[in-house]
Amino acid sequence: MTGATGNIGRRVVDGLVGAGQRVRAMVRDPRTARLPQGVESVHGDFTQPDTWPAALKGAERVYVFPYAYYTPESAGLGFVEQAVMAGVRRFVVHSAAAAGFAPSDDLSALGRHLEEERQAHRGLELMVEATGREWTHVRPGLLAVNALGWAERIRAERRVRAPYSRSGYPLVHEADVADVAVAALITDKHLGAAYTITGPAKVTQIEQAAEIGAAIATEVRFEELTPAQARAQWLSDGYPPEMADWMIELLADAVDGPGALPPTGTYEEIIGRPPRTFAQWAADHAGDFLGEAA
Repeated sequence: MTGATGNIGRRVVDGLVGAGQRVRAMVRDPRTARLPQGVESVHGDFTQPDTWPAALKGAERVYVFPYAYYTPESAGLGFVEQAVMAGVRRFVVHSAAAAGFAPSDDLSALGRHLEEERQAHRGLELMVEATGREWTHVRPGLLAVNALGWAERIRAERRVRAPYSRSGYPLVHEADVADVAVAALITDKHLGAAYTITGPAKVTQIEQAAEIGAAIATEVRFEELTPAQARAQWLSDGYPPEMADWMIELLADAVDGPGALPPTGTYEEIIGRPPRTFAQWAADHAGDFLGEAA
């Protein structure tokens, strides 16, 4: 497991342990990883190639976090190549929906961002495919966990401030992404597949605020900002200008429809039940919005 302490990776670890699998996690600091009992945590860092052999020794299957794409130039063989040399026979790639988009020369801030994301994630996928080993690509859409960006303000003020209240995407619960990754790691049913995983339906920002309020039994007000006001706020929060620009364009793109990423039925086809709703995600994360310890 790489990325084992992240929002999705930790749930992949839980799913593998629950399925009776032996798991080794490559983490920066095994002392603070707080992974389930029985998981072997070893020190490893994508920026330190000399740490990879110990993590990869004896591994047959690898969950590949996107940072594997950015191998230091001085590393010689990249992480994926070293994994093959160590005997890995299957890769499940933590990718992104953008990897499935067509190449674009759109020069808008959003267009440039999506093309950069497409190239990075598709680059890792192609790197894995070129090994000739078994592979599956798991491509989550926009994650519901991004709503945690509102948590501090909701804890302090019980409100959300953002532009385009009616904008929204089919936000996906990180547990759904993990379910698909686990299935790809432990069964042979998904070899050679690339799966785009979304939530069940578009959920607007004002609906997200309402669902979070319901989860914490407190009204969460939505204060609509103009795009200019939102950009100024994000810049004061430390966001780079380019990021603020594409975020505004991303929201504007999904006011009247699903925007660049409509819902898919992939999760239900693979797992056999509907994907988790945003309401369920909000309930699962109520403590984050109340300030309770994990």
